[in-house]
Amino acid sequence: MTGASETVLLADDRASSFTRHAARNRGDGLVLLRFEDARADMSAQYLDETAHLPAFWIRRGAPLAAEARRYLDWIRRQQARPTRFCNPSEPRQDIAQRFAGLVGLPHLTPWQVRWVRNKADMKDKFRELGLRTAIYAHIRTAGDVTRFAAAHGWPVVLKPVDSFACVDTHLLREPADLGRVDLTARRWMVEQYLGGTEWEACALILDGEVLDVWPSAMPCRPLDIVEGAMNANISVASGPGPACDVTGAVRRIVHGMGLDHGYLHMEFFEIDGRVYAGEVGLRMAGCEIAANHGHAYGFDVFGATLDVYAGRRPALEYGERRCVGDLLLPLPGTGTVTALTSQEELLRMPGVIAAALRTAPGERVTARRASHSSCGHVHVEGATAAEVEERMRHVLDVFSIEVAAGAEAAPAPSP
Repeated sequence: MTGASETVLLADDRASSFTRHAARNRGDGLVLLRFEDARADMSAQYLDETAHLPAFWIRRGAPLAAEARRYLDWIRRQQARPTRFCNPSEPRQDIAQRFAGLVGLPHLTPWQVRWVRNKADMKDKFRELGLRTAIYAHIRTAGDVTRFAAAHGWPVVLKPVDSFACVDTHLLREPADLGRVDLTARRWMVEQYLGGTEWEACALILDGEVLDVWPSAMPCRPLDIVEGAMNANISVASGPGPACDVTGAVRRIVHGMGLDHGYLHMEFFEIDGRVYAGEVGLRMAGCEIAANHGHAYGFDVFGATLDVYAGRRPALEYGERRCVGDLLLPLPGTGTVTALTSQEELLRMPGVIAAALRTAPGERVTARRASHSSCGHVHVEGATAAEVEERMRHVLDVFSIEVAAGAEAAPAPSP
């Protein structure tokens, strides 16, 4: 067990509830690792909020080994000198872990990065560990896809091996659907479409031990979300959750991949009472899923996460048990926002305990086909996941946003 004075180097490529919490509450034990090619994704407001923290910027296009040497020279002149490392970013997993290794901090090995990042290597590892998962194949041509579907049935799921948030991921129901995909653009894989119920689970790990596992219900599957379905996740601290052995599956992954510490996020399917592993990441869950767990169990989930990355065992003392979910508010198009429901109106709706808007009238927004695309979010509580979902649908019935496609305004980076 490491001491209470451990300083963490935190990879920071976007504003999030987690990074904001860390900056507000753990500033004396934090150094930021930033990336010049992500600077445009950080608003002036967020940079101002975190200006009190020492920050090292990896320069665009510079060799990583040279940047590591520059960091080591820079950090010697700082008061805080990190001995631990935390990367909450899925797309930066490879470069962030390699950088941590170059500067002598705890990090994932190249194979561990592949297991938690490359969707094909991940599925191979699941099978090696004795876990059920969808059948898949690497593909290059439309013929590869149709032959796979002939063997395993339509629909199929087409995705890049290194995607996240369903970016460029497609549910193909027939050969004609291949016409909307450029198969030369990325490295692709195709996999079986699984039925059953899709769930999520998050876990904290320290010294190779799974400290606890928190499941989440998804009212709609991510592949339906990117086509316009309700975008929500519900932490089920009370009420019915998955009947299968989620904790056992998480432990098998943690031990089999040799994961020492961190926040694990997994998507899985429950089919006939059995777990089918979908995908796993060793980083903070996307959207506001982690915050859901904090609200649902009544504890500081972000503080507990920072503890395990600093090598400290969190108390995990829960204050209550309820269901709480994050509902991402829709962003219907690209253009200038002309009107939207206010935060105050959202907070007056049944079950809404927190609300945040990422835009305001007069600001320009960009809609993306991704499971995290939104104009803001609310947290909604209830006794069961079904009650939370009902309240979320009421929010969507009332919420309104208008975007004028032709209007011009200055682009507003996400806060």
